[in-house]
Amino acid sequence: MSEHLSAIMEEHGEYCLRVAYLYVKDWAIAEEIVQDVFLAYYRQQDRFEQRSSLKTYLVKITVHKSHDYLRSWKNKRHVLFEKLHIGVSKRTIETELIEGEERTVLKNALFMLPVMYREVLILHYYRDLKIREIADILSCSENTVKTRLRRARTLLKNQLEQSDWEVLIDDTF
Repeated sequence: MSEHLSAIMEEHGEYCLRVAYLYVKDWAIAEEIVQDVFLAYYRQQDRFEQRSSLKTYLVKITVHKSHDYLRSWKNKRHVLFEKLHIGVSKRTIETELIEGEERTVLKNALFMLPVMYREVLILHYYRDLKIREIADILSCSENTVKTRLRRARTLLKNQLEQSDWEVLIDDTF
């Protein structure tokens, strides 16, 4: 492996890992996706035309690889296995205290959103990307990104309002 690729992996690897995790919600799978991202970059680095930053280019590959995983049979099998064997697990009080109740509620509400809405929220609010950068990453127009952001905010707001009532619905307190 070249020193150039090692430097790129060192500089952008963690960021790509976080982006992949926000899509697939599993650290091990996110690590596999990031490995695939850097392998794809290594094999086809001559395709990088430098019209955007390398970070943006790698994030775009990460987003595409994450989408590919979410559409794959491997993901569907993983989700089905969890539902059949593990069931719906409730978080323990200790876990809630460690992660912080507000952060957990927000993260859960975010993960309940469809991917196309979740990704624009993550890229805009968590990664501080501008509308134009998000449009480049997702290969769509800026107006599409704006519309998705507006709809995502509404959906997230509704999710958070619902989670306030879950305590009253759930009798295990």
